[in-house]
Amino acid sequence: MCDHQSPSPAVGAAHVVAAHPEQGWSLLCDGTIVFDDSGELLPDGRVVAPHRVSVDRLAVAA
Repeated sequence: MCDHQSPSPAVGAAHVVAAHPEQGWSLLCDGTIVFDDSGELLPDGRVVAPHRVSVDRLAVAA
C-alpha cells in the first residue's frame, strides 16, 4: 500500500492498482475498494453507500 493518509478517493490522491471491471470493482493504492455503483469499502471496514446520480441529471446523447 502507498502512504496516502486519506482513505477516500474523493480527495483525488489515491490511484487504481488493480481494476476488475468484469466484476465491477477496483482496488486503490490506499486499500480502498471502489465499486462501479459508486459505493466504497474502506480499509478500516467502513462502508460508503452508493451515491448514484439521478436519471434526470444524466447527459443524453442526441
